[in-house]
Amino acid sequence: MAEFLTKDWFDKVEQMGAEAGELNLPPTLASMIINLKIADGDETIEANFADGLLHRGLNSEATTTLLLDRTILQSIITDFDTNQIMGAFMNGKIRVEGDMSKLMAVQTARPSAEQKELYSRIKSMTTMA
Repeated sequence: MAEFLTKDWFDKVEQMGAEAGELNLPPTLASMIINLKIADGDETIEANFADGLLHRGLNSEATTTLLLDRTILQSIITDFDTNQIMGAFMNGKIRVEGDMSKLMAVQTARPSAEQKELYSRIKSMTTMA
């Protein structure tokens, strides 16, 4: 088990992603690179979503950055409820810097069976603080 967003957690996610092999991502998700700035108390955790996974640090190729707090990100990852995500955005709990069109394209993308399986494995080894 690893606590969500810690160095240990990111290391395990990276290892699990490598072990999973090809995720057969839909083109929209396969080409998506988005930076995340996650407010966690007085700290800001920087991460990026690329290749269907969450990675530690910012990605210089990203043209979009999401600003959100840890609780919202936890909810997105555990539930992946698009209505909840849109509600959080509309209520200002998720802010966007940069190219918003990348996010709009994701609305119709559905994760592959391989990606769902990997996310299930990641959730099972994750503890939420």
